[in-house]
Amino acid sequence: MKFYESSFSYDYTFPAVTLAYFLRYPNPYSRHVLSSDVIDRYVDPETQRLHTVRLHLKKSKVPAGILKILPGGLAGPGGSSQSYILEKSTIDLKEGWMETESRNMEWTGILSVVERQTYQRQRLSDMPTPSLPADDAQRSKETTSCKTVVTFVSHLGQGKIFGHKKHEHAAAAEEEPPKQGFFAALSTAGIQRTVELIGVKRTKSALVNGKEGMNVVLERLRNGGIVGVLEGMRRDRMEGMGGEGHWKQVWLNRHDSGDHDKD
Repeated sequence: MKFYESSFSYDYTFPAVTLAYFLRYPNPYSRHVLSSDVIDRYVDPETQRLHTVRLHLKKSKVPAGILKILPGGLAGPGGSSQSYILEKSTIDLKEGWMETESRNMEWTGILSVVERQTYQRQRLSDMPTPSLPADDAQRSKETTSCKTVVTFVSHLGQGKIFGHKKHEHAAAAEEEPPKQGFFAALSTAGIQRTVELIGVKRTKSALVNGKEGMNVVLERLRNGGIVGVLEGMRRDRMEGMGGEGHWKQVWLNRHDSGDHDKD
């Protein structure tokens, strides 16, 4: 099991950040997201907290290091794949916090990734700033912090998916001298640690892109409101489809049906 933690802040108000969170796909940093659908959404009558469950479909690529030890046919050419991400969130607007949890639904036998985020309103000052316009004054005295904790658990090497691969390597080892490679030590624990480290590396990059993508959406929201965000989503969606016939068809099928969630 491996953990990764990071913290940062958005220079935007809590309501703006939470709205951008639900409007963040697609953006220039996440054109790999094919669709987002709301599965469940309700307001708790006692706490007045908004609970939402969404399902995201993303195209991805299996890292070369993991692809080497997988049985053939589990991934497409070059490791191309797609996966569903289950996202749950709870917002308390009165208290000024939002908690989210996202987890992968495919490839869990190889690597299970659970990402938990906590967004919190941060008031810098209760004093007005008369020299600034009202919107800028509000932004100057309120930010939104975000703490992310990601857990990685790999079960690779414990089941059938890896069993015959390990046997093949063991047989080959009797005929060939030992090779020093990416997976030279094929102990179960060693494989799991390596896979988890790959997950950490990819997550660091994904979190940076996630933050940049959110900032793009927040700027669109500030400059053009919801209309500006939706127009930006449309452009990103079209650019994400360029040159990728299969994914273009996925988008057209889903978005022409009229039964999807547009956030």
